[in-house]
Amino acid sequence: MSRVFAYCRVSTAEQSYENQILEIQAAGFLLEPRRVIAETISGSTPAMDRPGFRKLMDRLDWEDVLIVTKLDRLGRNAMDVRASVERLADIQVRVHCLALGGVDLTSAAGKMTMAVIAAVAEFERDLLVERTQAGLSRAKAQGKKLGRPSGLTMEQQQEVRRRRIAGESLGALAKAFGVSRSSIQRIEQVA
Repeated sequence: MSRVFAYCRVSTAEQSYENQILEIQAAGFLLEPRRVIAETISGSTPAMDRPGFRKLMDRLDWEDVLIVTKLDRLGRNAMDVRASVERLADIQVRVHCLALGGVDLTSAAGKMTMAVIAAVAEFERDLLVERTQAGLSRAKAQGKKLGRPSGLTMEQQQEVRRRRIAGESLGALAKAFGVSRSSIQRIEQVA
């Protein structure tokens, strides 16, 4: 008899995976609490780098069923999601995604559906990156200063430059001003 596992993932501690469990139960799957793997980690982290997902892979066996509420619970990168589903298919684990009508992602139709949806999701993510980069370039062209503000005042920065010219070490200055060595190096580079 097949065992049913659920993989529930949220990205931040402010989020809860309880709704995912309720959604899986509402779809008619009987979940034993010991077969629910839930973790708080970014979907951009490769699946096999996630402690909970690795634990799940160690527990799954032939003919088991893995349920996820949405494809992005497995990951946000199309290649990683595909690799995860293929790895599961290799050990004869069926992967059902509720948001896709409960389709088995390891079946021929499931693989095609997953590939199309994952490609669209990756395309949307790439567009977001492009828009962000364009916005940053526009802001830079308008003379806006980007990044975190310096932890030191202009006077302190001038003092750092003067003391570096006098031969004081990066470490000594970092300690004296309560900043990192790299902060001192950035001040030098701006000079």
